[in-house]
Amino acid sequence: MQAAAAAVHRPHLLGAYPGGGRARRPSSTVRMALREDGPSVAIVGATGAVGQEFLRVISSRGFPYRSLRLLASERSAGKRLPFEGQEYTVQDLAAPGAFDGVDIALFSAGGGVSRAHAPAAVASGAVVVDNSSAFRMDPEVPLVIPEVNPEAMAHVRLGKGAIVANPNCSTIICLMAATPLHRHAKVVRMVVSTYQAASGAGAAAMEELKLQTQEVLAGKAPTCNIFSQQYAFNIFSHNAPIVENGYNEEEMKMVKETRKIWNDKDVKVTATCIRVPVMRAHAESVNLQFEKPLDEDTAREILRAAEGVTIIDDRASNRFPTPLEVSDKDDVAVGRIRQDLSQDDNKGLDIFVCGDQIRKGAALNAVQIAEMLLK
Repeated sequence: MQAAAAAVHRPHLLGAYPGGGRARRPSSTVRMALREDGPSVAIVGATGAVGQEFLRVISSRGFPYRSLRLLASERSAGKRLPFEGQEYTVQDLAAPGAFDGVDIALFSAGGGVSRAHAPAAVASGAVVVDNSSAFRMDPEVPLVIPEVNPEAMAHVRLGKGAIVANPNCSTIICLMAATPLHRHAKVVRMVVSTYQAASGAGAAAMEELKLQTQEVLAGKAPTCNIFSQQYAFNIFSHNAPIVENGYNEEEMKMVKETRKIWNDKDVKVTATCIRVPVMRAHAESVNLQFEKPLDEDTAREILRAAEGVTIIDDRASNRFPTPLEVSDKDDVAVGRIRQDLSQDDNKGLDIFVCGDQIRKGAALNAVQIAEMLLK
C-alpha cells in the first residue's frame, strides 16, 4: 500500500510557519454544483450515517461533481437513494469495475472494507479519502485536517491514485482548537478527557440510545446490542478494545495521530475516552502545557482568528459549548478558556471543546480534503 500512496514531505508543523503565524489554509468553501468539468465522485458506505452526511456536506458546500456513484455492501446494493433531485441506485462495492472512471472516492465503511477495496480504487486512479483507521499510521499516507496541516497533501494530485486518511473524530475536534495555540506557544504536553456521543459508533448506536431511553423510562430492561451495557442515563469507558498498556485503542489514536499530524514525535499526549448518552457531537476537556507562556486573553484572540473555530466563553452567564449547540454545525466550539492554576508561569491552559463528530469529525473534514484536490 505504501507504493500506492503518494510520498509526502512532512515539515514540522511549527517550522512550517515561521513566527507562529497562521498556516496557509484552504478556502472554507468551494461554491459550485453539478458540472461537466467536476470530478467523478464515489461514496463508499453510502447508506451509513457518515455516508449520508457526505451527501449532505457535498450539497451544502456546492462541491462540484460531474457524476456520483453510491457504493455499499452487496446487502445494500439495489437500494434507491434520492439526492439533489435525482435518484441513485446503490451499487455493489465488490463488483468488477466499481471504481472505473472515479476521480475521488470518499470511504466510510470501516477499516476492513477500506483495506479490502481502497487498493482497487487507487489502482483505478482515484484519490481515496478514507475515514477509517486502516491507513492513518502508514508513514506514506498523509493524515490531514485541512485547517491544521494542508502541506501534508502537497504531492497528492487528481488522476494519480493515492490515499489520504481522515483522522479520528476526537483527534480532529481536539486539534482544531489546540493547533492555533500550539503554533503560538508550542504544546509540550496535552491531557485530554473525551465525552463521546453515540454518533461515533454509527447510526445503529444512535438508534439503540433512543430505544434504551424509552425502555428505561418505561421500566423495561434496556436492549444492549451495540454496547454490552446500558447506555441511556449512564457513562462508561469507550468501548474500543484495551491494549497492553492499559489504554484503549481510541485513546491511543489520539496519542499517535496528534504526533503524526503535528509532525512532532516528542509531544506528550495522554487521553481518557468516555462514552456519554448524547446523540450527536463530542465534547473534550483539554489541558495544554506550553513551552512558552500563553495567557488566556491572548489565547482567546488566537482562537477567535482561527478558521473553523467558534468561541462560546461567557463566564458571567455560565454559558459554554455544548454538544447540542454544535450538532449539525461545521465549526468546533471552544470555551472554559482559563489559566491552569497548577502552573505559576502562564505555561498552562484549560479549554473545553465541542464538535459534531459526524460533520467536522468525519464527513466535512473528508470533503474539505477533496476540495483541496481541486485547487
